[in-house]
Parts: sequence; structure tokens; C-alpha cells
Amino acid sequence: MMIPGPAGQLECLMAPPEADAVDKNRVALICHPHPLYGGTMRNKVTHMLEKAFRDMGAHTIRFNFRGVGESDGVFDDGVGESEDLMAVYEWAKTTMPHCKFWLAGFSFGSYVALRAVRDIEPEQFVTVAPPVERYDYTELDPPDCPWLVIQGDEDDVVSPRAVYEYVEQQNPKPQLVTMKAGHFFHRRLLDLKGAIKNGILRQVNND
Repeated sequence: MMIPGPAGQLECLMAPPEADAVDKNRVALICHPHPLYGGTMRNKVTHMLEKAFRDMGAHTIRFNFRGVGESDGVFDDGVGESEDLMAVYEWAKTTMPHCKFWLAGFSFGSYVALRAVRDIEPEQFVTVAPPVERYDYTELDPPDCPWLVIQGDEDDVVSPRAVYEYVEQQNPKPQLVTMKAGHFFHRRLLDLKGAIKNGILRQVNND
């Protein structure tokens, strides 16, 4: 599926909630990892976010940032990619006007998502392995909604210590879930799916 974006057409994958899900009035937007290192909407972690959200009753939209796959444009270091995300959000809001939104990102995608989180105002926000040392997260306002951060403690791409310190500096603090896993959660993808679902359920039950 192609939708219009600020730099041309954006390639998207949209999927419905699982059939046995109860509450189906949410849309989860999912941002993929760094395009210059092979990141696409078909990344396994991004796909696992999608599966977790669909299990929980959300429609999901994954999309390729500008210059990735069939999407038009060129890489813009997070700035243009945030504009891409906003274009997908505006399209989804028009297409499914009665739905509420969840927002998630993996690695570079979590930076893009955080740049747009105050504009989208999601019900739930999930960031997996946010690259807090590689981008200036201090310039970004945290979300007003419940926030789940998942980090592998054997990550060799994103510094686990930097992520833990960043979480400690936030007020209120995000819910932090650590896993014995590397950056791409090899052999731990099903555990990651469970961590996403359990983390969101804890946040929903605490509301």
C-alpha cells in the first residue's frame, strides 16, 4: 500500500487485529531501525512489535521511511523521517477517525517516534533499544502517556548503561524492562513479544 508523504509516496503495510481480540479501536504506528544499516519495516523486531500489538487488539501500520524500499525521497537523519511518521498518522487518523493511537519504534525508529510523540499524543508509547548516545534525546520532550522502554543488556549497538541512565533521568520514569539479549534480540524474539504485551498490560492496569 502506498500513501502520500512529504517527500513522495510512502510504502506501508497495514494489518488488522487478531480475530479473537476484544477491543479493536486502536491503531499502532511502528517505526523501523536505521535505513543506512539495512533497517526496513520488515525488520524482525519491528515485526514482533506488530504481532504483539495485533494480539492486543490494535490495527498496525508499518511503513518504510523515505528512501527505503518503494518509499520516495532520501535519508534525512530523523528530521524528514519524523515528517514521514506524521504523514502516516494524519492518513490513519482520517481513515480510521474513531480509533486511538499507540506509537512504537525500534532503535533509530524510537528516536523518530519520540520526535513526534507530543504531536501524536498516543495512549501508549513503546521504545525498544533507543539510541540515546547517538542522538540528542535531551532536546526532546518525553510523552505524556505511559511509556515502556525495552533494552537488551547485551546490546553492542546501543549502550545499555546509557539507556538505563537516561531512563533514571526522566520524570516520571518510563517503565524499563531489561532482557538478556543483544540489539536484534536473536533467539529472544518471542520473549520480546511477551515483554511488550506484559509491559503494556501493566501500564493499562495502573491507569
